[in-house]
Amino acid sequence: MTSTVILLAEDNPNDEELTLRALRKYNVSNEVVVVRDGQEALNYLFCAGEHASRNSNQQPQVILLDINLPKVNGLEVLKRIRADKRTHTLPVVMLTSSAEERDRFAAYENHANSYIQKPVDFDQFTEAVRHLGLYWLVLNQPPPAPRSANGR
Repeated sequence: MTSTVILLAEDNPNDEELTLRALRKYNVSNEVVVVRDGQEALNYLFCAGEHASRNSNQQPQVILLDINLPKVNGLEVLKRIRADKRTHTLPVVMLTSSAEERDRFAAYENHANSYIQKPVDFDQFTEAVRHLGLYWLVLNQPPPAPRSANGR
């Protein structure tokens, strides 16, 4: 089951603030949960560690995932998301400053839904976030919730 939460995995405070400002500028009212490293992202998604008391039935509507995260890098987080039945269908947008072709290839090879290179210019960045929010939070239809073993 999805909710109206956006999970933002970003270790750079400036990029975090730019993303949050851009979302506010375009009136994206979804709750944004910010995690600052890959391990915390995994803990949030799988209700472990500091997020052990979180409702595991409420997953984010979209995950904005940086590649270069401390502790566990974004590509490894993506692999773990896709490997787990509880999270494998969650939309994951790689939102990163990396222009490396190998990073883009690795993201798509591990089934990222989208790869967006962060523009340096604030106006370009806010426009990219506006489109991202419009698509993933308004237009995109998520997969239906999995049925339980008894068919309900």
